[in-house]
Amino acid sequence: MYKVFGDILSGNCYKVKLLAMQLGIEHTWEHVDILAGETRSKRFLALNQNGKIPLLALPDGTCLPESGAILWYLAEGSALLPEDRLARARVLQWMFFEQYSHEPYIAVARFMVRYLNQAESHKERLAEKQQRGYRALDVMEGHLATHAFFVDTYSIADIALYAYTHVADEGNMNLHNHPHTRAWLTRVQAQPGHMSMAELA
Repeated sequence: MYKVFGDILSGNCYKVKLLAMQLGIEHTWEHVDILAGETRSKRFLALNQNGKIPLLALPDGTCLPESGAILWYLAEGSALLPEDRLARARVLQWMFFEQYSHEPYIAVARFMVRYLNQAESHKERLAEKQQRGYRALDVMEGHLATHAFFVDTYSIADIALYAYTHVADEGNMNLHNHPHTRAWLTRVQAQPGHMSMAELA
């Protein structure tokens, strides 16, 4: 059986949990408290030298870090990872976009507001994160104006982008000007096995 080390309130960890639930993958979950420094403990660093979650432990004890790599590994052979070569490349395209143009801004804005209470004390930095987060949301909105999902059908690309988008409001961001993105969120929420981060917390 797989074991996942993570914190369900982390979007990167939530991605893995959501995929596992939707594919019916049996696993155990060990909560790791980032704020308490548990990812820097000797025990955890022995499993992942980079000291980050999520971390997937395979049945043979092999450990696989990085949310995107874990999603790809678990989705292999399922309908959530297409077989077509270009479609697979498109999945990676959007997963890379999420990690480099989306998560660093929307997730950080959420962390600043929800966990560090910095909405007032770091207004300029928060505004910069939000601005760049909205830029990413604009890219998504443009694509979703003509597509139901990010690739041909629902895939791990959608899971990757859904994780932090559906809690963007926790970073004092809203989707009022992104109707196609809101409609996409509804489509993701209609997928079998879906549960929101709040429902799992």
